[in-house]
Amino acid sequence: MKFPPVPEQLAQLRLGTEEIIREEELRAKLERSRRDGTPLRVKMGFDPSASDLHLGHTVGIRKLAQFQRLGHEVIFLIGDFTGRIGDPSGRKETRRALTKDEVLVNAKTYTDQVFRILDREKTVVDCNSRWYGGMAFEDVLEISSKYTVARILERDDFSKRYRDGRPISLLEFLYPLIQGYDSVALRADVELGGTDQKFNLLVGRELQREYGQEPQVVMTVPLLVGTDGKEKMSKSLGNAIGITESPREIFGKTMSIPDAEIVNYFSLVADASPSEVEAVESDLAAGVNPRDVKAGLARRIVALYHGDEAADAARSEFDRVFREGAEPDAIETVRVVAPGGRILIGHLLQRAGLAPSSSRAIRLVQEGAVHIDNARIADEKLSLDAPGEPGRELLVRVGRKQWKRVILVSGADAQ
Repeated sequence: MKFPPVPEQLAQLRLGTEEIIREEELRAKLERSRRDGTPLRVKMGFDPSASDLHLGHTVGIRKLAQFQRLGHEVIFLIGDFTGRIGDPSGRKETRRALTKDEVLVNAKTYTDQVFRILDREKTVVDCNSRWYGGMAFEDVLEISSKYTVARILERDDFSKRYRDGRPISLLEFLYPLIQGYDSVALRADVELGGTDQKFNLLVGRELQREYGQEPQVVMTVPLLVGTDGKEKMSKSLGNAIGITESPREIFGKTMSIPDAEIVNYFSLVADASPSEVEAVESDLAAGVNPRDVKAGLARRIVALYHGDEAADAARSEFDRVFREGAEPDAIETVRVVAPGGRILIGHLLQRAGLAPSSSRAIRLVQEGAVHIDNARIADEKLSLDAPGEPGRELLVRVGRKQWKRVILVSGADAQ
Protein backbone atom coordinates (compact mmCIF):
# COMPACT_ATOMS: atom_id res chain seq x y z
CA MET A 1 0.00 0.00 0.00
CA LYS A 2 1.39 3.40 -0.99
CA PHE A 3 0.52 6.32 1.28
CA PRO A 4 0.94 10.07 0.67
CA PRO A 5 3.98 11.73 2.30
CA VAL A 6 3.55 12.11 6.05
CA PRO A 7 3.64 15.97 6.07
CA GLU A 8 0.80 15.91 3.51
CA GLN A 9 -1.22 13.47 5.61
CA LEU A 10 -0.70 15.52 8.78
CA ALA A 11 -1.70 18.75 7.04
CA GLN A 12 -5.01 17.19 5.98
CA LEU A 13 -5.70 15.50 9.30
CA ARG A 14 -5.18 18.71 11.30
CA LEU A 15 -8.02 20.42 9.41
CA GLY A 16 -11.22 20.52 11.45
CA THR A 17 -9.51 18.82 14.39
CA GLU A 18 -9.71 20.34 17.85
CA GLU A 19 -6.82 18.46 19.47
CA ILE A 20 -4.36 15.67 18.67
CA ILE A 21 -2.91 13.76 21.64
CA ARG A 22 -0.09 13.45 20.80
CA GLU A 23 0.83 14.76 17.36
CA GLU A 24 4.40 13.46 17.56
CA GLU A 25 2.99 9.99 18.19
CA LEU A 26 0.67 10.32 15.19
CA ARG A 27 3.62 11.37 13.04
CA ALA A 28 5.60 8.33 14.18
CA LYS A 29 2.66 6.00 13.47
CA LEU A 30 2.17 7.51 10.00
CA GLU A 31 5.88 7.19 9.21
CA ARG A 32 5.89 3.53 10.27
CA SER A 33 2.69 2.90 8.33
CA ARG A 34 4.17 4.41 5.19
CA ARG A 35 7.46 2.55 5.63
CA ASP A 36 5.81 -0.84 6.22
CA GLY A 37 2.88 -0.36 3.84
CA THR A 38 0.43 -1.13 6.67
CA PRO A 39 -2.62 1.09 7.20
CA LEU A 40 -3.42 2.52 10.62
CA ARG A 41 -6.49 1.18 12.41
CA VAL A 42 -8.70 4.23 13.03
CA LYS A 43 -11.84 3.82 15.11
CA MET A 44 -14.75 5.93 16.20
CA GLY A 45 -17.57 4.71 18.38
CA PHE A 46 -21.23 5.61 18.12
CA ASP A 47 -23.78 4.78 20.79
CA PRO A 48 -27.05 4.31 18.88
CA SER A 49 -29.05 6.56 21.22
CA ALA A 50 -31.32 7.87 18.43
CA SER A 51 -32.73 6.39 15.25
CA ASP A 52 -30.99 8.67 12.76
CA LEU A 53 -27.63 10.25 12.09
CA HIS A 54 -27.58 14.05 12.01
CA LEU A 55 -25.03 16.60 10.86
CA GLY A 56 -23.41 16.64 14.30
CA HIS A 57 -22.48 12.98 13.86
CA THR A 58 -20.98 13.66 10.45
CA VAL A 59 -18.19 15.89 11.80
CA GLY A 60 -16.30 12.82 13.02
CA ILE A 61 -17.51 10.56 10.22
CA ARG A 62 -16.07 12.93 7.61
CA LYS A 63 -12.74 12.80 9.43
CA LEU A 64 -12.94 8.99 9.19
CA ALA A 65 -13.57 9.35 5.45
CA GLN A 66 -10.45 11.51 5.25
CA PHE A 67 -8.40 8.72 6.82
CA GLN A 68 -9.89 6.34 4.26
CA ARG A 69 -8.84 8.56 1.38
CA LEU A 70 -5.30 8.57 2.80
CA GLY A 71 -5.32 4.76 2.68
CA HIS A 72 -6.03 3.80 6.29
CA GLU A 73 -8.47 1.27 7.74
CA VAL A 74 -11.58 2.71 9.37
CA ILE A 75 -13.56 0.93 12.06
CA PHE A 76 -17.10 2.23 12.54
CA LEU A 77 -17.85 0.88 16.00
CA ILE A 78 -21.47 0.62 17.12
CA GLY A 79 -21.78 0.67 20.89
CA ASP A 80 -24.68 -1.73 20.99
CA PHE A 81 -23.50 -2.84 24.45
CA THR A 82 -22.49 0.58 25.88
CA GLY A 83 -25.61 2.14 24.39
CA ARG A 84 -27.65 0.11 26.86
CA ILE A 85 -25.85 1.81 29.76
CA GLY A 86 -26.19 5.50 28.93
CA ASP A 87 -23.10 7.68 28.56
CA PRO A 88 -23.24 10.61 31.01
CA SER A 89 -20.71 12.74 29.09
CA GLY A 90 -21.56 16.40 29.49
CA ARG A 91 -24.78 15.63 31.34
CA LYS A 92 -25.93 16.73 34.74
CA GLU A 93 -28.17 13.75 35.28
CA THR A 94 -28.18 10.06 34.45
CA ARG A 95 -29.19 9.41 30.85
CA ARG A 96 -31.92 6.86 30.25
CA ALA A 97 -30.49 3.52 29.25
CA LEU A 98 -31.89 1.97 26.09
CA THR A 99 -33.47 -1.44 25.77
CA LYS A 100 -31.79 -4.10 23.67
CA ASP A 101 -34.51 -3.82 21.02
CA GLU A 102 -34.14 -0.02 20.80
CA VAL A 103 -30.38 -0.36 20.38
CA LEU A 104 -30.72 -2.97 17.64
CA VAL A 105 -33.20 -0.86 15.65
CA ASN A 106 -31.02 2.25 15.92
CA ALA A 107 -27.84 0.34 15.09
CA LYS A 108 -29.41 -0.99 11.89
CA THR A 109 -30.40 2.54 10.91
CA TYR A 110 -26.86 3.83 11.55
CA THR A 111 -25.27 1.22 9.31
CA ASP A 112 -27.79 1.98 6.55
CA GLN A 113 -26.92 5.69 6.70
CA VAL A 114 -23.18 5.86 7.36
CA PHE A 115 -22.27 4.73 3.85
CA ARG A 116 -23.61 7.98 2.50
CA ILE A 117 -20.22 9.27 3.70
CA LEU A 118 -17.85 6.33 4.18
CA ASP A 119 -16.63 3.93 1.50
CA ARG A 120 -18.49 0.69 2.14
CA GLU A 121 -15.65 -1.43 0.73
CA LYS A 122 -13.05 0.16 3.00
CA THR A 123 -15.05 0.24 6.25
CA VAL A 124 -15.10 -2.33 9.02
CA VAL A 125 -18.39 -2.19 10.96
CA ASP A 126 -18.13 -3.78 14.38
CA CYS A 127 -20.21 -3.95 17.56
CA ASN A 128 -18.77 -3.97 21.06
CA SER A 129 -21.21 -6.66 22.15
CA ARG A 130 -18.92 -8.98 20.18
CA TRP A 131 -16.43 -9.01 23.06
CA TYR A 132 -18.60 -7.88 25.97
CA GLY A 133 -21.37 -10.36 25.28
CA GLY A 134 -19.16 -13.30 26.21
CA MET A 135 -17.28 -11.81 29.14
CA ALA A 136 -17.34 -13.44 32.55
CA PHE A 137 -17.59 -11.40 35.75
CA GLU A 138 -13.90 -11.93 36.50
CA ASP A 139 -13.09 -10.25 33.18
CA VAL A 140 -15.03 -7.17 34.26
CA LEU A 141 -13.20 -7.19 37.59
CA GLU A 142 -9.88 -7.35 35.79
CA ILE A 143 -10.71 -4.29 33.67
CA SER A 144 -11.93 -2.46 36.79
CA SER A 145 -8.62 -3.12 38.54
CA LYS A 146 -6.77 -1.10 35.90
CA TYR A 147 -8.19 2.27 36.99
CA THR A 148 -8.91 4.08 40.26
CA VAL A 149 -12.04 5.85 41.50
CA ALA A 150 -9.96 9.00 42.05
CA ARG A 151 -9.06 9.10 38.37
CA ILE A 152 -12.65 8.51 37.29
CA LEU A 153 -13.72 11.47 39.47
CA GLU A 154 -11.32 13.68 37.52
CA ARG A 155 -13.97 13.70 34.82
CA ASP A 156 -15.75 17.08 35.02
CA ASP A 157 -19.34 15.89 34.82
CA PHE A 158 -18.76 13.23 37.48
CA SER A 159 -16.97 15.60 39.85
CA LYS A 160 -19.70 18.23 39.50
CA ARG A 161 -22.48 15.73 40.11
CA TYR A 162 -20.62 14.26 43.08
CA ARG A 163 -20.03 17.73 44.54
CA ASP A 164 -23.68 18.71 44.04
CA GLY A 165 -24.97 15.50 45.61
CA ARG A 166 -26.50 14.28 42.34
CA PRO A 167 -26.68 10.48 41.95
CA ILE A 168 -23.99 8.62 40.00
CA SER A 169 -24.54 4.92 39.51
CA LEU A 170 -21.69 2.42 39.67
CA LEU A 171 -22.71 1.45 36.15
CA GLU A 172 -21.87 4.97 34.98
CA PHE A 173 -18.54 4.78 36.77
CA LEU A 174 -17.75 1.74 34.67
CA TYR A 175 -18.74 3.41 31.40
CA PRO A 176 -15.37 5.09 30.64
CA LEU A 177 -13.60 1.79 31.30
CA ILE A 178 -15.99 -0.13 29.10
CA GLN A 179 -15.63 2.38 26.28
CA GLY A 180 -11.87 2.51 26.80
CA TYR A 181 -11.54 -1.25 26.60
CA ASP A 182 -13.01 -1.10 23.07
CA SER A 183 -9.62 0.27 21.96
CA VAL A 184 -7.86 -2.69 23.60
CA ALA A 185 -10.17 -5.19 21.90
CA LEU A 186 -9.64 -3.55 18.50
CA ARG A 187 -5.95 -2.69 18.97
CA ALA A 188 -6.71 0.83 17.71
CA ASP A 189 -3.92 3.10 16.48
CA VAL A 190 -6.11 6.21 16.45
CA GLU A 191 -9.47 7.01 18.02
CA LEU A 192 -11.71 9.91 17.05
CA GLY A 193 -14.40 11.54 19.18
CA GLY A 194 -16.08 14.79 20.06
CA THR A 195 -14.46 17.12 22.57
CA ASP A 196 -16.97 15.90 25.17
CA GLN A 197 -15.49 12.40 24.80
CA LYS A 198 -11.89 13.40 25.55
CA PHE A 199 -11.80 11.78 29.01
CA ASN A 200 -13.12 8.44 27.73
CA LEU A 201 -10.69 8.46 24.80
CA LEU A 202 -7.78 9.06 27.15
CA VAL A 203 -8.93 6.16 29.32
CA GLY A 204 -8.56 4.02 26.20
CA ARG A 205 -4.92 5.13 25.90
CA GLU A 206 -4.24 4.20 29.51
CA LEU A 207 -5.92 0.80 29.26
CA GLN A 208 -3.91 -0.04 26.15
CA ARG A 209 -0.73 0.66 28.13
CA GLU A 210 -1.98 -1.55 30.96
CA TYR A 211 -2.57 -4.38 28.47
CA GLY A 212 0.86 -4.01 26.89
CA GLN A 213 -0.28 -2.27 23.71
CA GLU A 214 1.06 0.88 22.11
CA PRO A 215 -1.35 3.66 23.18
CA GLN A 216 -3.68 5.07 20.59
CA VAL A 217 -3.51 8.64 19.38
CA VAL A 218 -6.59 10.61 20.43
CA MET A 219 -8.08 13.09 17.98
CA THR A 220 -11.00 15.24 19.09
CA VAL A 221 -13.31 17.10 16.73
CA PRO A 222 -15.49 20.12 17.57
CA LEU A 223 -19.09 19.72 18.66
CA LEU A 224 -21.51 21.13 16.10
CA VAL A 225 -23.93 23.69 17.49
CA GLY A 226 -27.54 22.97 16.57
CA THR A 227 -30.04 25.17 14.77
CA ASP A 228 -30.85 26.96 18.03
CA GLY A 229 -27.33 28.40 18.08
CA LYS A 230 -26.85 27.40 21.72
CA GLU A 231 -26.68 23.69 22.41
CA LYS A 232 -24.77 20.82 20.84
CA MET A 233 -26.82 19.35 17.99
CA SER A 234 -29.14 16.71 19.38
CA LYS A 235 -32.36 15.17 18.17
CA SER A 236 -33.75 15.21 21.72
CA LEU A 237 -33.29 18.99 21.87
CA GLY A 238 -35.11 19.53 18.59
CA ASN A 239 -32.13 21.38 17.06
CA ALA A 240 -30.83 18.67 14.73
CA ILE A 241 -30.63 18.38 10.95
CA GLY A 242 -30.95 14.71 10.00
CA ILE A 243 -29.02 13.50 6.97
CA THR A 244 -32.01 11.45 5.79
CA GLU A 245 -34.50 14.27 6.06
CA SER A 246 -36.05 15.59 2.86
CA PRO A 247 -34.10 18.11 0.76
CA ARG A 248 -36.67 20.76 1.68
CA GLU A 249 -36.27 20.09 5.43
CA ILE A 250 -32.47 20.07 5.29
CA PHE A 251 -32.41 23.28 3.25
CA GLY A 252 -34.91 25.09 5.47
CA LYS A 253 -33.28 24.03 8.73
CA THR A 254 -29.84 25.03 7.48
CA MET A 255 -31.23 28.46 6.58
CA SER A 256 -32.35 28.79 10.21
CA ILE A 257 -28.90 28.44 11.78
CA PRO A 258 -27.51 31.64 13.37
CA ASP A 259 -25.26 33.73 11.13
CA ALA A 260 -22.42 33.25 13.62
CA GLU A 261 -22.34 29.51 12.79
CA ILE A 262 -22.07 29.82 9.00
CA VAL A 263 -18.29 29.46 8.84
CA ASN A 264 -18.29 26.51 11.27
CA TYR A 265 -20.87 24.66 9.19
CA PHE A 266 -18.89 25.24 5.99
CA SER A 267 -15.75 24.00 7.73
CA LEU A 268 -17.20 21.01 9.58
CA VAL A 269 -20.10 19.53 7.60
CA ALA A 270 -20.12 20.93 4.05
CA ASP A 271 -16.94 19.34 2.64
CA ALA A 272 -15.53 22.80 1.96
CA SER A 273 -11.80 23.17 1.32
CA PRO A 274 -9.72 25.59 3.43
CA SER A 275 -9.65 28.06 0.53
CA GLU A 276 -13.45 27.88 0.21
CA VAL A 277 -13.85 28.50 3.95
CA GLU A 278 -11.51 31.50 3.68
CA ALA A 279 -13.59 32.84 0.78
CA VAL A 280 -16.75 32.56 2.90
CA GLU A 281 -15.07 34.44 5.74
CA SER A 282 -13.95 37.15 3.30
CA ASP A 283 -17.44 37.49 1.81
CA LEU A 284 -19.05 37.89 5.22
CA ALA A 285 -16.39 40.40 6.32
CA ALA A 286 -16.99 42.36 3.10
CA GLY A 287 -20.69 42.70 3.89
CA VAL A 288 -22.21 40.02 1.66
CA ASN A 289 -25.71 39.23 2.95
CA PRO A 290 -25.38 36.23 5.33
CA ARG A 291 -28.68 34.95 3.96
CA ASP A 292 -27.16 34.51 0.51
CA VAL A 293 -24.06 32.81 1.93
CA LYS A 294 -26.28 30.55 3.99
CA ALA A 295 -28.27 29.59 0.89
CA GLY A 296 -25.05 28.40 -0.73
CA LEU A 297 -24.27 26.41 2.41
CA ALA A 298 -27.73 24.83 2.48
CA ARG A 299 -27.45 23.85 -1.18
CA ARG A 300 -24.07 22.18 -0.58
CA ILE A 301 -25.36 20.16 2.36
CA VAL A 302 -28.47 18.98 0.50
CA ALA A 303 -26.32 17.99 -2.48
CA LEU A 304 -24.11 15.83 -0.26
CA TYR A 305 -27.03 13.63 0.76
CA HIS A 306 -29.56 13.98 -2.08
CA GLY A 307 -27.60 15.10 -5.15
CA ASP A 308 -27.32 18.31 -7.16
CA GLU A 309 -30.74 18.12 -8.80
CA ALA A 310 -32.55 17.83 -5.46
CA ALA A 311 -30.39 20.62 -4.02
CA ASP A 312 -31.29 22.99 -6.85
CA ALA A 313 -34.98 22.13 -6.47
CA ALA A 314 -34.84 22.72 -2.72
CA ARG A 315 -33.24 26.11 -3.23
CA SER A 316 -35.85 27.11 -5.81
CA GLU A 317 -38.69 26.05 -3.55
CA PHE A 318 -37.19 27.87 -0.58
CA ASP A 319 -36.93 31.08 -2.60
CA ARG A 320 -40.52 30.72 -3.79
CA VAL A 321 -41.96 29.84 -0.38
CA PHE A 322 -40.00 32.04 1.95
CA ARG A 323 -39.21 35.04 -0.20
CA GLU A 324 -42.50 35.15 -2.08
CA GLY A 325 -44.67 33.84 0.76
CA ALA A 326 -46.09 30.95 -1.26
CA GLU A 327 -47.25 27.65 0.14
CA PRO A 328 -44.83 24.72 -0.41
CA ASP A 329 -45.61 22.27 -3.21
CA ALA A 330 -45.58 19.32 -0.80
CA ILE A 331 -46.73 19.57 2.81
CA GLU A 332 -46.60 16.54 5.07
CA THR A 333 -49.97 15.44 6.44
CA VAL A 334 -50.05 14.18 10.02
CA ARG A 335 -52.91 12.85 12.11
CA VAL A 336 -53.27 14.18 15.66
CA VAL A 337 -55.70 12.63 18.11
CA ALA A 338 -57.28 14.93 20.71
CA PRO A 339 -58.47 12.93 23.73
CA GLY A 340 -61.86 14.17 24.83
CA GLY A 341 -62.42 16.20 21.67
CA ARG A 342 -60.22 19.20 22.56
CA ILE A 343 -56.49 19.92 22.48
CA LEU A 344 -54.27 22.77 23.65
CA ILE A 345 -52.18 24.51 21.01
CA GLY A 346 -48.94 23.48 22.72
CA HIS A 347 -49.88 19.80 22.64
CA LEU A 348 -51.03 20.10 19.04
CA LEU A 349 -47.67 21.49 17.89
CA GLN A 350 -45.74 18.87 19.83
CA ARG A 351 -47.79 15.93 18.55
CA ALA A 352 -47.61 17.26 15.00
CA GLY A 353 -43.81 17.28 15.21
CA LEU A 354 -43.55 21.07 14.98
CA ALA A 355 -42.03 21.54 18.43
CA PRO A 356 -39.88 19.23 20.60
CA SER A 357 -42.03 19.89 23.69
CA SER A 358 -45.25 21.64 24.66
CA SER A 359 -43.26 24.24 26.62
CA ARG A 360 -41.23 25.07 23.52
CA ALA A 361 -44.48 25.21 21.55
CA ILE A 362 -45.88 27.78 23.98
CA ARG A 363 -42.77 29.93 23.54
CA LEU A 364 -43.22 29.76 19.78
CA VAL A 365 -46.78 31.03 20.15
CA GLN A 366 -45.58 33.84 22.43
CA GLU A 367 -42.97 34.78 19.82
CA GLY A 368 -45.69 35.08 17.16
CA ALA A 369 -44.23 32.23 15.10
CA VAL A 370 -47.35 30.03 14.89
CA HIS A 371 -50.01 30.34 12.20
CA ILE A 372 -53.08 28.18 11.59
CA ASP A 373 -54.82 28.55 8.23
CA ASN A 374 -52.67 31.66 7.62
CA ALA A 375 -53.87 33.36 10.82
CA ARG A 376 -51.30 34.13 13.52
CA ILE A 377 -52.01 32.50 16.88
CA ALA A 378 -51.46 34.83 19.83
CA ASP A 379 -53.05 32.86 22.69
CA GLU A 380 -50.71 30.21 24.15
CA LYS A 381 -53.71 28.76 26.04
CA LEU A 382 -55.77 28.29 22.89
CA SER A 383 -57.84 25.10 22.93
CA LEU A 384 -59.03 23.67 19.63
CA ASP A 385 -62.12 21.55 19.04
CA ALA A 386 -61.60 18.16 17.42
CA PRO A 387 -64.59 16.55 15.66
CA GLY A 388 -65.08 12.87 14.95
CA GLU A 389 -64.07 11.18 11.71
CA PRO A 390 -63.01 12.28 9.15
CA GLY A 391 -61.64 15.02 11.40
CA ARG A 392 -60.73 18.67 10.98
CA GLU A 393 -57.98 19.75 8.57
CA LEU A 394 -55.64 22.53 9.68
CA LEU A 395 -52.74 24.12 7.79
CA VAL A 396 -50.19 24.80 10.53
CA ARG A 397 -47.04 26.84 10.03
CA VAL A 398 -44.24 27.56 12.51
CA GLY A 399 -42.03 30.45 11.47
CA ARG A 400 -41.43 30.52 7.74
CA LYS A 401 -39.83 27.12 7.59
CA GLN A 402 -42.08 24.42 9.00
CA TRP A 403 -45.45 23.46 7.54
CA LYS A 404 -47.77 20.59 8.40
CA ARG A 405 -51.25 19.70 7.25
CA VAL A 406 -52.85 18.40 10.45
CA ILE A 407 -55.90 16.15 10.52
CA LEU A 408 -57.29 16.74 14.01
CA VAL A 409 -59.57 13.97 15.28
CA SER A 410 -61.39 13.43 18.52
CA GLY A 411 -59.91 10.64 20.63
CA ALA A 412 -63.32 9.18 21.36
CA ASP A 413 -64.02 8.70 17.64
CA ALA A 414 -60.49 7.66 16.67
CA GLN A 415 -60.43 4.31 18.40
